[in-house]
Amino acid sequence: MAYCYEFKGFVPVVPEGTFVHPQAVLIGNVILGQGCYIGPGASLRGDFGRIVIGDGANVQDNCILHSFPGRDAVVETDGHIGHGAILHGCTVGRNALVGMNAVIMDGVMLGAESIVGAQAFVRGETVIPPRSMVVGSPAKVIREVSDKEIAWKTRGTAEYQQLARDCLAGLKPVDPLKAVEANRPEMAASDVVSIQEARQKAT
Repeated sequence: MAYCYEFKGFVPVVPEGTFVHPQAVLIGNVILGQGCYIGPGASLRGDFGRIVIGDGANVQDNCILHSFPGRDAVVETDGHIGHGAILHGCTVGRNALVGMNAVIMDGVMLGAESIVGAQAFVRGETVIPPRSMVVGSPAKVIREVSDKEIAWKTRGTAEYQQLARDCLAGLKPVDPLKAVEANRPEMAASDVVSIQEARQKAT
């Protein structure tokens, strides 16, 4: 696992059933839960404070997680961290979502089932109640998250939990093709089934 680095005696913890892309980086005191997905380009630097990712959470492409000495950066169970987000010394509550390119600063406590909009900037030491919709720079709570939005978020996180399983089963390095092969499908057969099932559940 070339993406994992021991630092000051701490070795990252990656359980079986959790997927970490080979181009992600885990350094030092990083503890991942079961069934997590860590995307390409993600940097989890446990060289100062500890980084803890709860069961079923995902940290997507090019995210950065770090902290000051003596502080943790935590994503609780089923947390969902969108592409390019930065988390520094904060806590993201259970089943919460942080949108793409959002920045969550030190000491922030993001309540369970909250949603932080894309490109939001959440100031340090902010305490956000559960089920809050948070947008803007600086970010503000604008309303409560609806049941429908929580269900949408939960489905999205379930897709990443399935992606972790699929990547563990079938992601492998290959040389690219020189041309598109004849009869190439638009998507994998399993994805067609997943879309059909999702549509049935929505109706």
